Amino acid sequence: MIKNIDDVKLNLLTLLQAQHERKFKTKELARALKIAPGDYNQFRNYLRQWAAAGDIAMPKSNTFRAVKISSLITGKLHVKTHGYGFLLTPEGEEDIFISLKNMGIALDGDEVKVQLFAGTAKKRPEGKVVEVIERRRQYIVGTLKKGKHYYFLVPDDLKITRDVYVHESGLNGAKVGQKVAVEIDEWEDELLNPEGHVAKIIGFPGDPGVDVLSVAASFDLPMGFPESVEKEARTFKNKLLKKDLKDRLDLRKQVCFTIDPEDAKDFDDAVSLRKLDNGNMELGVHIADVSHYVKEGGALDQEALARGTSVYLVDRVVPMLPEWLSNELCSLKPQVDRLAFSCIMELSPSGDVVSHRIAETVIHSNCRFSYEEVQAFFEGETDLPGELAEPLDQMYALHKTLRHKRIVAGGLEFETPEPKIRLDDKGVPVDIVRKETLESMQMIEEFMLLANKTISQHVDTLKTEDDPPPFVYRVHEKPTPEKMAAFTEFSAAMGYQARFDGKVTSKKLSSFLRKINNQEERVIIESVMLRSLMKARYDTDNLGHFGLNFKHYSHFTSPIRRYPDLIAHRMLKYYAKTRWHEELRMGLTGKLDDICQRASACETTAQEAERASIKMKQVEFMASRLGEEFDGMISGVVHFGIFVEITAYLVEGLVHISDLQDDFYTFDDKAMTLEGTSGGEKFRMGDPVRVKIVRVDRDERIIDMVLVKKYTREDLAKDKKSEHKKAVQTKQAPKKNKNSSTQKRNKKRPEKGKTQQQDKSKGESLKERSVTKRQLTRADDNRPFFTTMRQTKSRNTASTRGGSVTNSNRPTGSKRGGNSKKRAHFGDSGLQRNNNTTRGQGQRSRRTR
Repeated sequence: MIKNIDDVKLNLLTLLQAQHERKFKTKELARALKIAPGDYNQFRNYLRQWAAAGDIAMPKSNTFRAVKISSLITGKLHVKTHGYGFLLTPEGEEDIFISLKNMGIALDGDEVKVQLFAGTAKKRPEGKVVEVIERRRQYIVGTLKKGKHYYFLVPDDLKITRDVYVHESGLNGAKVGQKVAVEIDEWEDELLNPEGHVAKIIGFPGDPGVDVLSVAASFDLPMGFPESVEKEARTFKNKLLKKDLKDRLDLRKQVCFTIDPEDAKDFDDAVSLRKLDNGNMELGVHIADVSHYVKEGGALDQEALARGTSVYLVDRVVPMLPEWLSNELCSLKPQVDRLAFSCIMELSPSGDVVSHRIAETVIHSNCRFSYEEVQAFFEGETDLPGELAEPLDQMYALHKTLRHKRIVAGGLEFETPEPKIRLDDKGVPVDIVRKETLESMQMIEEFMLLANKTISQHVDTLKTEDDPPPFVYRVHEKPTPEKMAAFTEFSAAMGYQARFDGKVTSKKLSSFLRKINNQEERVIIESVMLRSLMKARYDTDNLGHFGLNFKHYSHFTSPIRRYPDLIAHRMLKYYAKTRWHEELRMGLTGKLDDICQRASACETTAQEAERASIKMKQVEFMASRLGEEFDGMISGVVHFGIFVEITAYLVEGLVHISDLQDDFYTFDDKAMTLEGTSGGEKFRMGDPVRVKIVRVDRDERIIDMVLVKKYTREDLAKDKKSEHKKAVQTKQAPKKNKNSSTQKRNKKRPEKGKTQQQDKSKGESLKERSVTKRQLTRADDNRPFFTTMRQTKSRNTASTRGGSVTNSNRPTGSKRGGNSKKRAHFGDSGLQRNNNTTRGQGQRSRRTR
């Protein structure tokens, strides 16, 4: 046995550094360090251990050299539930793999410095964390436990593999069993657990709202605003003064209105339409003038910059701006004068923008419509006064033209279903339904898309020489060849050949999707395609928008809830009043670059928090359905099992491969299938199955299932035949999807006065309609093809301080901490304000314009 191994390691490092360019064989090093023949195998094992730890480099098997000191790279750490992670490099180069043992004292989301394992023989570059530059998490949320001599926090987030030691003096009134947020005070030694104190007491699990508040705290989402921010907001009175109207285009006599979800309170856009004498149409998109109130550098501005975006959790909203602004002063309420920033476009009959005008305006909204009310009008179920009916009829026709034009040009359209969770007054989920898509929603979406595009094109006209002035763009880059190659292989395994002739375009992808007639298979292929696309983000370089197939695109239409939109307003006003010259470029570009990075990061955090809250309620909903059977569809295939989405509720769970006991199954990573070696049974994405719920873990957010039956094509054919026969017997046609109201547009509307009208200012709900599939034009989720892998190893939560705290077997869960489907979107259309819940009164709703 080798004695004084530390001395051997020191001598080894000295030797390698002295000849840092040379590569040594194991035998050469053994001779140089005078390792006894009987200790050779042990020495070889030590070399491999030191290479794995990054102390020395192993270019290939049994060959070693010194680690290059310059092999340091900085980036953001993204940790998986297994405990390992990846360094996300700012330059967009290949991510660096970090094993659990090389994490040091870093946590998920931290800005870290990593030392690369130079010359490693493994395919993926690897490294280890050598320094934490900046902590992402202010708090760690979990359950407070008590050991024999001390207290500790068991984190909710399985990405955090260490429990946090809490001294009794740091409890601050917290009780064992409560959900709390702990702030780390000290953690310098990776061999020890971190120490901290209770900063927030959230409450006992099971109390109303505690679960969602725990999610908010785990993502450091601020609940409430600092006094200085509220005070600045209240300095503005809810009355326009003459000075506020100075130099503004007065559009108060022009008919305009808002169209929003039923429960919306922040109306940040209004629309108007009128026919011009030359036969063209003038479309006005009027956006709340938030920049009039939120001045650069003020308390409101600094808080909005820090938040970046409003966050829409399953039962509440975390707004970017105080409600006095978002729901009052900046909300384009009906029958009230409001300041707006308008994009007014003249369109030809074919839908081309022939001219535009961007102006600070004052408007007077005539009416507050809900999407359902406008849809009812489109379908001939309600009547409206002529001054409202005429522009709505014209808008309907215009949006059809714009939509057709965009899709023909190659804009991608996805129809991935998405869940909407209904909660009772105590926050308990009582139902999960599919979000619906109405033509009234699509109409507003098209108008917002056009406004955002026109704004970006307008900035391009301001350029001097070859470059436009600095601006914030919404960019969506082309997918990488590697991801497209993987997608092509997958689609081929599904029976669909995707041929792109060497160049992938959104038009080619759109054309490929239209050729898929099987709806179930199309949903699956769309989901894989979405994961193959890049993540949309903010940038000062106009890189275009691949998914929308736009050369120019920015976010302009939602300054109440998105900071980049607010910046777009400021820059447009600045360029309208300041003569642009190149000397201004450097300072502005650097400032906007920082805003883009921060806004993109805030957006990612918001999406993760929203998905976590949805997944949490989905699991809670299924907890009362243990033992029940459901029909579903295979939504993911991995080497350890199949993920199944329950058709009725859009909830996903795992059938572990160990529960497929009829055969021995092997995984094909290209075709994404599990295939039996003897019986020939094959499981692939899109296959219809029946499953039984056998385990639900609310803490881990896990739903485990067992397979009851895999349906065959013959089974499906019998079901369709049975449905048709039943329909004939009851003298009813088989149900058809309600995708369009076009055929109902000519239906005679009720006579005036015979339709019960609703109070538009309150936005009361019409009858609830059956839910159809949500039309998506977003691709903001860049998750790998399939879900994170389930881990079954136990997690040792022992503290090194004087004994074991606990050795709890806590298997990590499938899809924990996010929406089960992780439905990815572009986030760029401007439509979706549908909330994921229906609860209470006046629930604010989400917008992703």
